[in-house]
Amino acid sequence: MFKLLLLIAIIWGVYYFFIKKKPLPNKESDVMVECEKCHTFISSREAIIKDGKYYCSKKCAGAKE
Repeated sequence: MFKLLLLIAIIWGVYYFFIKKKPLPNKESDVMVECEKCHTFISSREAIIKDGKYYCSKKCAGAKE
């Protein structure tokens, strides 16, 4: 009985540490978006959002078209 429990524990350990897939990183954090004014690409985390549009800087966000 002890050997069976030990075998199950070893199989579980191998699965847990080597086979189990790691969670994928949040893909949204690496999305590149285009500035509405100058058309430069910038990370969505660093972009300035104004009226639902992405801008690369305060200068572009405040600029009138």
